[in-house]
Amino acid sequence: MAKPMTKTQLVAALADEMGSDKKSAGAALEAVCNLITREVSGGGAVTLPGVGKIYCRERPERMVRNPATGEQFKKDADKVVKMTIAKALKDSVNG
Repeated sequence: MAKPMTKTQLVAALADEMGSDKKSAGAALEAVCNLITREVSGGGAVTLPGVGKIYCRERPERMVRNPATGEQFKKDADKVVKMTIAKALKDSVNG
């Protein structure tokens, strides 16, 4: 498995793709990340065309087990961030 792209590498590639400098590409990436965070934490969803949909899902209260001790206890309801990958991206990886 290849190493994941770092933020610095992503900003450099984005700047190259946009034909601009790294500073404006970094600002654009930061703005997109902040927008996604604000929307999803507020209960909404964000669809990135060709990539997927990022959304928040609520998990109900449930019983869980500590694997070290085997002790069972009740875990409160919480929220998790999920991402559904777009079919176009799946097809490009598999095709």
